[in-house]
Amino acid sequence: MASSKKLISREEWEKRLNNVKIRKEDMNKLVMNFLVTEGNVEAAKKFRMESGTHPDIDLATITDRMAVKKAAQCGNVKDAIEKINDLNPEILDTNPQLFFQLQQQRLIELIRNGKVEAALEFAQEELAPRAEENQSFLEELERTISLVAFEDTSNCPVGELLDISQRLKTASEVNAAVLTSQSNEKDPKLPSLLKMLIWAQNKLDKKAAYPCINDLSNARLEDPTF
Repeated sequence: MASSKKLISREEWEKRLNNVKIRKEDMNKLVMNFLVTEGNVEAAKKFRMESGTHPDIDLATITDRMAVKKAAQCGNVKDAIEKINDLNPEILDTNPQLFFQLQQQRLIELIRNGKVEAALEFAQEELAPRAEENQSFLEELERTISLVAFEDTSNCPVGELLDISQRLKTASEVNAAVLTSQSNEKDPKLPSLLKMLIWAQNKLDKKAAYPCINDLSNARLEDPTF
């Protein structure tokens, strides 16, 4: 049975793409937005010099933000909280979810280091009062405390809380909160555009065979197949 899809040749497709005009300045702004949001200070400085593209924020503020993020990534949660408060005390005052998440991470680090008594005391004094007023906090506290019941946490149903990925998740939430407090977007625009590209290609795949991008890392067009 013949395909009902429209076939678009590489020549025709490239001609259509070339007719779409995108200013270099807009592309440069996308790159700068990504570098700033991800906290790549040195790369942002170098790109500013090479392209003449100026970031929307003072690059010095990125250094402070990344110091907070690094502290959270390394498990130095108390230090991260102090740095957040130095930047802007309202960040945690107005974001109880983030503050609880940081305190939960402190509890996880105590358990990771085998300080069970200190962990239980910390949970009772710092987390339990907040959990009493919030069901989701209570569930997270119960999950975290269950770690102490297992000598071998690899067999624990919630052992993933001790994974480095949990630290990274907390650090990412901290980074987003600081960005928001500085009136900046918490997520870079470039990944969102790539997701939009994938969505658009998936839609078009149903109607046409055309040269598409299957590997975003090299962005090469691949000829259509049936």
